[in-house]
Amino acid sequence: MIRFILIALFLGLFLLFGIPVLGAEWLIGRKYRYTADISQLRIVQWAFRVILCISGIKLTVIGEENIPKDTPVLYVGNHRSYFDIVISYTRCPRPTGYVAKDTMARYPLLSLWMKRLYCLFLNRSDIKEGLKTILVGINQMKDGISMCIYPEGTRVRGINELDMLPFKEGSMKLAEKSGCPIIPMAITGSADIFEKHMPKVIPGTVILEYGKPIYIEELEKEDRKHLASYTQNIIRKMLMAHQ
Repeated sequence: MIRFILIALFLGLFLLFGIPVLGAEWLIGRKYRYTADISQLRIVQWAFRVILCISGIKLTVIGEENIPKDTPVLYVGNHRSYFDIVISYTRCPRPTGYVAKDTMARYPLLSLWMKRLYCLFLNRSDIKEGLKTILVGINQMKDGISMCIYPEGTRVRGINELDMLPFKEGSMKLAEKSGCPIIPMAITGSADIFEKHMPKVIPGTVILEYGKPIYIEELEKEDRKHLASYTQNIIRKMLMAHQ
């Protein structure tokens, strides 16, 4: 329980003392946008590393060389824990926005940081609004920002690490319309840290594996037609290897 309290305290202090930092970053971004983007990325990555340290997470990363450094990508992963975001964001080499549920926009300081980091708030119950959000994401990727999405739409609470909900085909539009490669991302062990015994945070080992880039134009017609399930099968194979 002490780890949970320390994490909550650290987050509160970070958001509070981050107010003047956001102001300074806004001023810098008016003239030097990329400089501000990289600065904000590194600041949040530092904060997330502190959280991982407090949590006692031992992270094993596989296949990081598969992430292209010269182009934006769409990270697509399985989702079992809040820690999936914390863990994966620390490894992003370039500005990266995450697609989050729209309820996250209710938290003022947190949502402000998320917007600065190009995160999008997806309304899953309104198709029209959801499409607008995806279009914003496509434009961001065309502008050089990587995106990350968990196509299951929610955290999966199954006992087996291989339990996954079907990936939603619409989530692949970010890659299809932007022309950016997809990076399959398999995470094992993250639910053992928090979700299986909330509110306790228990130290453990998490495996984060990146698959080889998927270039949509190189796929067979049938695989392009079912891109979500094609990507999910790759992630499932990586998860099976983790076992």
